[in-house]
Amino acid sequence: MIEVKDLTKRYAGRTAVAGISFAVNRGEIVGLLGPNGAGKSTTMRILSTFMPATSGTVRVAGFDVFHDSVEVRRRIGFMPENNPLYLEMRVREYLKFRARLKGLGWTRSRQRVDIVMEQCGLTDVHRRIIGQLSKGYRQRVGLADALVHEPELIILDEPTIGLDPNQIRSVRQLIKSLAGKHTVLISTHILPEAEMMCSRMLIMFEGKILAADTPENLQSLMAGSSQVIAEIAAPVDELRNAWLDMPEVEQFDVSAAEGAFQRCALTPRDGHDLRPQIFELARARGWPLRELTRSRHSLEDIYVQVTKQNEEEEGA
Repeated sequence: MIEVKDLTKRYAGRTAVAGISFAVNRGEIVGLLGPNGAGKSTTMRILSTFMPATSGTVRVAGFDVFHDSVEVRRRIGFMPENNPLYLEMRVREYLKFRARLKGLGWTRSRQRVDIVMEQCGLTDVHRRIIGQLSKGYRQRVGLADALVHEPELIILDEPTIGLDPNQIRSVRQLIKSLAGKHTVLISTHILPEAEMMCSRMLIMFEGKILAADTPENLQSLMAGSSQVIAEIAAPVDELRNAWLDMPEVEQFDVSAAEGAFQRCALTPRDGHDLRPQIFELARARGWPLRELTRSRHSLEDIYVQVTKQNEEEEGA
């Protein structure tokens, strides 16, 4: 659905996007992650034909965004970060107006407006003036606007910014429901949100893409530093000697837990999964085992690690 090759955008005195390349398959929900100023919004504006690139090529559904911009616009629904709604219009009349602007006929526009209002939870407020709606409902109107002409690609720039937790959950569920039928590219700097919604992530920093993979594979990048936590009822000295004798354990810490149990925090060597060995050890020695888990790094940990590595490489 999206093919980006060597995309660069320069403004006076600075480079906002520095030669990035990536692709997005049909039906995917892909997150474009990074702090403010990473180049996310610039990339989305170029994809949406709002802004020309300095160099490189961008194709949406096989059409070049510069040479075939009209065809690209027919295939995308774009909700920018600052959602530009006509606040004096009522929800239903606004969506019908937008559907007509996007080329739908009278009959089809009415059908699609009914469908997207139901899809976005707007049926109960269809006669309300947009300016009187809460921030959450305005975001839903923006999403309905992006969906009304049944685009193949939906581009959402910070769609949950400024929403309360209940509104974020509602918008998140709506976006997840779009997978398969639509391709979704969503930018955010709220990392847990991307982890919950996206099948793949592109991590941007200072105009570059530093990592592009599934959340699971990004987790595996950090596996070498993932601790294993085991709570075992055994003498402290025997536990310490067991970890010292296990070559796969690089570091360990043993501290008292509730009752007769000891909490062991074990750092593996070379990303080795210690859990099968610990389980067999406890079973062989008859030690009660109450917990055996491997710590899971958050997307925030991964982002910090990836950007830190980039800064260190540039410094070298």
